[in-house]
Amino acid sequence: MSTRTSRERPSRRPFPRLIAAAGLIPAAAAALVLLLGSPLTEPGIPAAAPRPGAVASNGAPAPASRPVRIDIPGLRVSAPLVDLTLDSRGKLGVPDPAERNLAGWYRDGVTPGSPGTAVVVAHVDTPTGPAAFAGLDTLRPGATVDVHRADRAVATFRIYAIEEFEKSDFPSTRVYGPTKDAQLRLLTCGGAYDPDAGGYQSNVVAFARLVSADPPESTVPGKNVPHDS
Repeated sequence: MSTRTSRERPSRRPFPRLIAAAGLIPAAAAALVLLLGSPLTEPGIPAAAPRPGAVASNGAPAPASRPVRIDIPGLRVSAPLVDLTLDSRGKLGVPDPAERNLAGWYRDGVTPGSPGTAVVVAHVDTPTGPAAFAGLDTLRPGATVDVHRADRAVATFRIYAIEEFEKSDFPSTRVYGPTKDAQLRLLTCGGAYDPDAGGYQSNVVAFARLVSADPPESTVPGKNVPHDS
């Protein structure tokens, strides 16, 4: 396994069917998929405890609600989120490569802001230029990610590690294993681009934990309350 940048080693837990690769191959963008394969054989260890300020899973950070947009201030990105699902081969589609500013959420997984590991994927580039997750590998721990949801709540995550893994040795259980707190994984392609070998040879993964989950405006005291005439 190749790890270019590692600042904290996330917990590793078994997970039954896991995404193993993601990203854009400019020469064949329409055919790109996220491959789900068998879990790696890795010893299970307890999930890491939330850092100070994080919302623990037993605190019910947020109920399930479809995410609609992701903002990454450090990249000046504000991208709509589309639903991604598996096909009959057990592969997960990627956002439309014709849309540079677009990201996708695995809708059969965890809702961002709820306990567990939510997954968001975007291209690093397209045939027409850089895409939504270009520069993901330049972020540093402490960078924030805001996920806007259909219920008008905003789930804010803080990145605690960014790593690059060779696709041939992708640590699925580390990336996708269940967690006790609410976490988020951002994925895109990285490393060397080799068209003869199928495109980008690595994946960049950002690991993040929930730090706040603002409630919808309609549930905030004093908000949307009719005033006496």
